[in-house]
Amino acid sequence: MTEPVRLDTEPMTDEMQSRRWRLVLGGAAEAGLGGLGGAEDVAMDRALGALYDADARGGASGRRSGGLGGSAPQVARWLGDIRRYFPSTVVEVMQRDAVDRLNLTELLLEPELLEAVEPDVHLVGTLLSLNRVMPETTKATARMVVGKVVREIERRLAAQTIAAVGGALNRAARVSRPKLRDIDWDRTIRKNLANYLPEHRTVVPERLVGYGRKAQAVRRDVVLAIDQSGSMASSVVYASVFGAVLASMRSLKTSLVVFDTAVVDLTDKLADPVDVLFGTQLGGGTDINRAIAYSQSLITRPEASLFVLISDLYEGGVRAEMLRRIRSMKESGVQVVVLLALSDEGAPAYDHDNAAALTALGVPAFACTPDRFPDLLAVALDRGDVQAWANLNAGKP
Repeated sequence: MTEPVRLDTEPMTDEMQSRRWRLVLGGAAEAGLGGLGGAEDVAMDRALGALYDADARGGASGRRSGGLGGSAPQVARWLGDIRRYFPSTVVEVMQRDAVDRLNLTELLLEPELLEAVEPDVHLVGTLLSLNRVMPETTKATARMVVGKVVREIERRLAAQTIAAVGGALNRAARVSRPKLRDIDWDRTIRKNLANYLPEHRTVVPERLVGYGRKAQAVRRDVVLAIDQSGSMASSVVYASVFGAVLASMRSLKTSLVVFDTAVVDLTDKLADPVDVLFGTQLGGGTDINRAIAYSQSLITRPEASLFVLISDLYEGGVRAEMLRRIRSMKESGVQVVVLLALSDEGAPAYDHDNAAALTALGVPAFACTPDRFPDLLAVALDRGDVQAWANLNAGKP
C-alpha cells in the first residue's frame, strides 16, 4: 500500500522526494518529476487537486477552484478521502482551506457532512459564526462536534489550571499565626531548621506557617470579558473552557461575559462550556468600553479581584472612557490583565495605539497560548508581576 503524505523528518530517497514534490505541486510538475505510481497516490492527488489545483478558466485572476462543486455527496466523498490518506493535522488544514477557498460553509450546515469533518478549534469557531443560520437539524450534530473539541481541551488543560491556580490561592491564604489545627508542619519545620537544638534533637518553631480555614471561603473573584468579534474565535473557545474550569473551583467566584457592541453575561452557563460557546455570537462590531463598564459592576472586592480582558483592542466605543475605566479599575486595587489573544496562533492584528496606552497605565497587553495561561493566572492571582511574566513568556506589543 502506498504511504500517505508524511510531515516527519525521516530520511527520504530521491524517489520519495520526487513523489512528495509531485503531490505538492500537482499535475503541472509531472513532466519534470514523473507520474504517480499507485492507485492511492492518484486518489491522494485527486483529493489535493480538488482543493488546490488552479482552474485555467480562472484566467489571469489566479484564483483557485476545486472539483467539489455544490454536490453534497461529492463533498462527503472528498472528506472521507482526505481522512483516509492524510494525518489529522493535515486534514484540519485542508478543511479550513476548503471553507475559505471554495466557500463550502454549506458543508457545515448538513449533519451528514458535519459528522465526517475532523473536529478542531478553528472548526468550532466557524460553527459558532454560523450559529444564527444553522438549521435545527444540524445544531445537535454541531454540539457533538463542539463538545468533542471542548472535552479534548479540558483533558489537556484542566488539571494544569487547577494545580496552578490552587497553588496561588493556597499561598495567598497562608498565615503566620495559624491555629494549631491549621499549622502546615512540613513548611514550619523547613522554615525553622536554623533553630534545631542537637542536644534535644528537636526544632524550636519560632515561626509558624499555616493556612487559614479553607472551608468554602471564596478567596478571589475572577471576571473574564471576551471580545467575540470574528478574529477572536479561537480565543473565545479557549477562554470559555478556562472559565468553566475556574468556575468549578469553590475558592473562586468566576464571571464570564462576552461582548461585541452589546454585552452578554454567560456566567449562569459556566457549568457547561458548550452552552457558553453556543451563547456567543461571533462577528459584528466592538464596544470594549461598555464591556468594561459592565464588568466593573460585577467587582465588589477590588483588592481580591482579577479582571481579564481578551480583545484585539479595536474599539468601536469611546476610547478615552475605556482607558479611564481601566485606570480606575487598577487604582482601586483590581489586578488587570489584557490579552490580545488566547490561542496557539499568537497575536492577531490588533490596535497598537490602545495596546501602548494600556502599557503606559501599567497594564501590559500581550498574547498568551493556552498552555501558558494557567501559569499566568497563578501569577495574577498571587498579585505577582504580570509585566515581568509577559516579558519572559509572551510577545510584547
